[in-house]
Amino acid sequence: MPEQIQRLTQPVRSGAGEEFEASVLGEQRNDGTWSGWLEFRPMTAGCSTRRTSQETSQPSREALAYWASGLEPVYLEGALARAS
Repeated sequence: MPEQIQRLTQPVRSGAGEEFEASVLGEQRNDGTWSGWLEFRPMTAGCSTRRTSQETSQPSREALAYWASGLEPVYLEGALARAS
């Protein structure tokens, strides 16, 4: 079952000007490694939640949290554009 690894505090804006709150989610695989992706929850009325496919693979939950802590705004904007 997916876990929220980190909720990012800076809103992310789409090209259309919609604002989203970003979270890093992750799930442990059978081999013990972790898969991570981003979820964007709308802060603008009328928008739906968007989610990327896998953004990273990490050896542990701690490594995934470390990866999440280094995400820059420009990366988040690109991920939002890729999200469906």
